[in-house]
Amino acid sequence: MGYIISDDTKELLKDVKEFCDNEIKEQVKEYDIKGEWPKPIYDMATEMQLTMMDVPEEYGGLGLSHIDQAAIVEEIAKADAGVAVTINGNGLALKPVLIAGNDEQKKKCCDIILNGGWGAFALTEPDAGCDAGNGKTTAVKEGDYYILNGRKCFITNAQVADFFVVTAMTNKQFGTKGMSAFLVYKGTPGLSVGNHENKMGIRTSITSDVILEDVKVPVENRLGEEGTGFYTAMKTLDLARMWCAVIGVGLCQRCVDEAAVYAQQRVQFGKPIWKHQAVQFKLADMEIRTEASRALVAAAIRLADAGLAYTNEASAAKCFTGDSAVQNAVDAIQIFGGYGYSREYPVEKLLRDAKIFQIFEGTNEIQRMVIGRSVISNH
Repeated sequence: MGYIISDDTKELLKDVKEFCDNEIKEQVKEYDIKGEWPKPIYDMATEMQLTMMDVPEEYGGLGLSHIDQAAIVEEIAKADAGVAVTINGNGLALKPVLIAGNDEQKKKCCDIILNGGWGAFALTEPDAGCDAGNGKTTAVKEGDYYILNGRKCFITNAQVADFFVVTAMTNKQFGTKGMSAFLVYKGTPGLSVGNHENKMGIRTSITSDVILEDVKVPVENRLGEEGTGFYTAMKTLDLARMWCAVIGVGLCQRCVDEAAVYAQQRVQFGKPIWKHQAVQFKLADMEIRTEASRALVAAAIRLADAGLAYTNEASAAKCFTGDSAVQNAVDAIQIFGGYGYSREYPVEKLLRDAKIFQIFEGTNEIQRMVIGRSVISNH
């Protein structure tokens, strides 16, 4: 563990590890094959208050520091990245509310999560993935209401969400400054959710379209001032990329753990394969990538906790960790040889889970653009 965490969190972390070892690691195999949302696992996670780690202490949350939370999320991710993404999805939905919402909005959404509910952040659209400012969803003001129309896609937790944070264009001619953010609650007429995506990986998380057809939203459900939605979304993504990287570290570590155990058990040419230099080099590179990823995450967290800008650091952590998770999974499969390609062993799933970490919350190409532009602006 590369994070220095509090004594109280060390005790909590022991409970989380026991939960992951006993209730997640083996159980998710069947859910992964079926592509089914493992409700019993999430019910237990809710009971342990793991779904409410992002709720501030003043609103009844655990009051964990970012470092303490990172240690817990990484432990969950080692057991299953999809479960970590689902739990983190609640925090992703709550973040824009905490950034731009008023006290009443914050309390209402925090209460939903504290009572076992779920949230979803609805930003991505079919024609506006990384180009979030080109969204087609509209919000037209009519008296004391906005009328929302549009379609969102790849929305984590959409099918189970009790509240949605939805971005929409209130004034398209202003570009990104014409985007606003709204709270839309489950059951609002005109709000519907599409089918669960049959994904390649993180199949224990639920991902769906969100459809808005003449959805009537009160003005008081707008988050912040009109036209500030893009700013709120980008601030949310800074945090989201940091937590995306934390989950990626968990994946990296699981690859190392599985490969190291197998390399001691598998015998070829009269000795365990770890004694062959080619395998040692692979294990060493996997460990280096894991520790470097964890260090990048910790650097971003320290800046976030200090109230300093950390956009570049979050992008660097997300980008490097996503690439590292994929490469670690590839190397783990290579160490397992033909068995690594079989579903009888866990490493093929790790590769399927890892790939998305180069794509969501802004592709790694976008992260490199963010960092590259910053390099130029600083020189």
